[in-house]
Amino acid sequence: EARQAPRAAVLGIGTANPANCVPQNEYADWYFRVTKSDHLAKLKAKMKRICHNSGIKKRYFHHTTDTFRDHPEIVDRALPSLDARQAILAPAVPEIAAAAAAKAIAAWGRPASDVTHLVLATYSGAHMPGADLRLASLLGLRRSTQRTMFYLGGCAAGSAALRVARDVAENNPGARVLAVCAELSLVLFRAPRVADPGTLVMQALFGDGASAVVVGAGPEGSGGVECPMFEIMSASQTVIPGSEDAAAGHLGEGGLAFCPSPRMPNLVRQHVEECLLDAVSPLGLGGGWNDLFWAVHPGGPAILDGVEAELALAPGKLAASRRVLTEYGNMSGASMIFVLDELWRRHRQEMDGRLGVMLGLGPGISVETMVLRSMSGTEKK
Repeated sequence: EARQAPRAAVLGIGTANPANCVPQNEYADWYFRVTKSDHLAKLKAKMKRICHNSGIKKRYFHHTTDTFRDHPEIVDRALPSLDARQAILAPAVPEIAAAAAAKAIAAWGRPASDVTHLVLATYSGAHMPGADLRLASLLGLRRSTQRTMFYLGGCAAGSAALRVARDVAENNPGARVLAVCAELSLVLFRAPRVADPGTLVMQALFGDGASAVVVGAGPEGSGGVECPMFEIMSASQTVIPGSEDAAAGHLGEGGLAFCPSPRMPNLVRQHVEECLLDAVSPLGLGGGWNDLFWAVHPGGPAILDGVEAELALAPGKLAASRRVLTEYGNMSGASMIFVLDELWRRHRQEMDGRLGVMLGLGPGISVETMVLRSMSGTEKK
């Protein structure tokens, strides 16, 4: 009888944020000041209300007041600014990615030279060669490390990178895959405009961060140091029908113009259980949602409230997602690994051996569903 191939597991997690921290209750004043838009008093008042209701306490940014002083074209919608944004992001993305990746590698316990594959996802600029090459250099990875680069995956990018890392690990014996998502929202930064009030939502929610995981399947051999954290039981992706325009963006001379539709929370709520059942039923799961632990993309209060209500989740089931939203804002694709890290650091004892669901949401609307089994962190592979 053929033996079942070993499942992939998360072997190390790391996260990083830029140094510039802006309290959410000060953000509207700062934003309207640096964009020279204080005369738009009604829009400013509206943004203060959005910030107040966002569930966010603070956010971190690579950009500072000096960024807009040195590059006034970024805050002037009449001027092209993509080149300026790209020039700033080119070194910054791999640097923050390396900060998160170094922590993941340290948690893994083996040297960076043992990484066989690298997956990097970002919506923050695009270059040839990509940020993956610079990241590999910063980390001291071998030149033979196989690299895969994802651009513009949006809020589902981190989940997708982990799914690809799982597939690579399970189909390449001995592989150890470093999956990283680094998101810097400078590419999204736009000044307010009366004719475009949707911009306020974006500017009030998104923050900067990078997250990384090391993934592997099968034993590492004698004298091993690996301690699996989450075993990946399954991974799948689907699309909510009729939702193509609900989370769409366009990269142009003014940066990345992205404004999620107000329809998105309702679309997610209407279809989340169906998507989940399709993903978990092959494992014999379904319906007992409160028996699982949860990592849901912290896209905003409306997304989390909708998922919680539709699945009738008990209070506290989305505590890790809500805490990440509160402490960092929506870091797009990087957010999901922050939630996994939060679960591991604060809830590992109560989760040990239990199954849970990681639910990523992004443009499409794409739904990334991963079933995980929490491990003690002391089980050797």
